[in-house]
Amino acid sequence: MALEEDAPPPRRRRLEPLLLDSLGIEELRLYIEELRGEIARVEADIGRKHSHRSAADAFFKRPG
Repeated sequence: MALEEDAPPPRRRRLEPLLLDSLGIEELRLYIEELRGEIARVEADIGRKHSHRSAADAFFKRPG
């Protein structure tokens, strides 16, 4: 039982898997485009946060 308590909590899913069996080819293509749009949005946010962090690091960097 101690092993279960020490285990990290399971990762939470951000997106629920879509049941693909009921979708046609065009619907699947549209779904892929939606996912690509979401990936682009997340990558843009990562870039923005990275820029903010770099600026903060440069501002607080002590002279050597």
